[in-house]
Amino acid sequence: MNLKKAKEGTEYIISNIETNDAELDAFLFSLGCYIGEKITVVRHLKGGCVVAIKDGRYNIDNQLAKSIII
Repeated sequence: MNLKKAKEGTEYIISNIETNDAELDAFLFSLGCYIGEKITVVRHLKGGCVVAIKDGRYNIDNQLAKSIII
């Protein structure tokens, strides 16, 4: 399942990140978004979703949400 289908307020563990872009992978890693890390969807929005990773909250678009597998 990907983040787009995740239930709001439930904590998940990232099992895979499906991108073909090394820069995007590095950016996600800098946010703390990597395999084995806990992630929570705070709220679904029309163009994406708000996620909580470690102590931060980030707004990500739908394409990125679909590439983060939980």
